[in-house]
Amino acid sequence: MVTQPEQQVESIFSKIIRLLRWNKPGGRLILMIPGLWGVFLAAQGKPPLPLVGVIILGTLATSALGCVVNDLWDKDIDPEVERTKTRPLASRALSIKVGIVVAVVSLICAAILAFYLNPVSFWLCVAAVPVIVLYPGAKRVFPVPQLVLSIAWGFAVLISWSAVTQNLSQPTWLLWGATVLWTLGFDTVYAMSDREDDKRIGVNSSAVFFGDYVQEAIAIFFIGTAGLLVWLGIVTHLHIAFWISLVIAFTGWVWQYFRLKKTDIPNAAYGEMFRQNVWIGFILLAGMIAGSFYS
Repeated sequence: MVTQPEQQVESIFSKIIRLLRWNKPGGRLILMIPGLWGVFLAAQGKPPLPLVGVIILGTLATSALGCVVNDLWDKDIDPEVERTKTRPLASRALSIKVGIVVAVVSLICAAILAFYLNPVSFWLCVAAVPVIVLYPGAKRVFPVPQLVLSIAWGFAVLISWSAVTQNLSQPTWLLWGATVLWTLGFDTVYAMSDREDDKRIGVNSSAVFFGDYVQEAIAIFFIGTAGLLVWLGIVTHLHIAFWISLVIAFTGWVWQYFRLKKTDIPNAAYGEMFRQNVWIGFILLAGMIAGSFYS
C-alpha cells in the first residue's frame, strides 16, 4: 500500500516534470537538434561520444532552466492564456519558491556540464545564460520576442561547434544563421495558437507582429534556413545524403506554408507543425552525419 507521504512526493514529482516540460519531449528535442548539428558537422560526422553525451545533457539542463524561468516570469500571464493556464506555477500547483529551487538546480547542472568543455565553449555557455533568463521579459518590451529565443537557440550551435574545434569559423556562422531562422519559423508557427490571447493581454509575439503576413514571414524564415544550409553544404563539401535530407526538409516546410494559408485551420494544427519540425531537424541531422562520412 502506498502511504500518504509517498503519494504527496509522487504528486510533487509529477508537477515538477510538467514544470520542466519533460512530459512534452518535442520542445526538449528541438533544442537538442542544433547542438547535435554543430557537434557532428564540426567533427565531420565522428565526434567523441562523451562530448555528444555532454551536449545532450547540457541541452536538457538548459531547456529545464529556460522553462522554469519562463514560467516564473509569466506566472501572472499564463493563467490568462488557454494553452498555458494549467502550468504548475500558473495554476499555483507549485509555489514560486519551488520554481526558484528547480531553476537553481537546473543552472547548477548546466554549469557542471559546462566545465567539461574548453574555455571558448565554457564562456559561450556563460554568455547564453542572460539571453535565456531575459527572453521571457522580451515579450513585454520587444515586438518580436521570438528573435531573442532564436538567438538563445543559436548558442547551442556555437557551443557545440567550438567544443570540437575551439574556434568559430564561416561554417559555424552559416549553421548559426540557419538555426536562428529555423527557430524563428517554427516558433512563430507555435505562437499562432496564442494570437488572440496575446492580443487581449497585450503581450508581444511574432505571430501578432506580422499580422496578416505571418504566413509569408514564416515562409521567408524557412527559405532563408534552406538557403544557408545550401551554402553550408557547399563550403563543407557534404555528400548527397545531406542534399536528400535538405530536399525532404524543404518539402515539409512548403507543405506547412500551404497548410497555414488555409482559413479553417484548427488551433491544434500549430502544435502539430511544431512537432513536425522536430522530425525535420532529425532528418537533417541524419543527412549531415551521412553526408560528412561520405564526403
